[in-house]
Amino acid sequence: MHKKFLDEKGNMVTLAFTKSTFPIEAKHVLIICRLENQWLLTNHSQRGWEFPGGKIENGESAEEAAIREVDEETGGKIRRLIFIGEYFVDDRVNPFVKQIYFADIEKIRPKGDYMETKGPVLIEGDLVSILKNQEFSFIMKDEVVPMALAKIDEII
Repeated sequence: MHKKFLDEKGNMVTLAFTKSTFPIEAKHVLIICRLENQWLLTNHSQRGWEFPGGKIENGESAEEAAIREVDEETGGKIRRLIFIGEYFVDDRVNPFVKQIYFADIEKIRPKGDYMETKGPVLIEGDLVSILKNQEFSFIMKDEVVPMALAKIDEII
């Protein structure tokens, strides 16, 4: 079953909890990270708090990209990585598909450089209830994250 909604930019977004659902290949990843009883996010320099993610590089699998992005943006080391779903953003100029993963984080190692981010942010409790706060990136404020979190609750 697909879920459809408009994002903050007015683009139609279609979310599916299956792999290779859409006519174009996923070129991006979003990783929902948990370290024990805390959510692990990153503080993006321009957008604010969000889960780690980014582009899949040439020759790299989506799983490899997820592991790399979590390390680059938070210093997090993944213990277990689980595919959750993917979503298609029907952007008029540049449509794209992003795969969603859940990462159980083993540990965070301090780093000198967190790429385009200011490093890790740890949050306890019910994340969905605070997603509208201004510290969060627009990426966190549509339906993808709450629906993915509900799917994660079903799976694990």
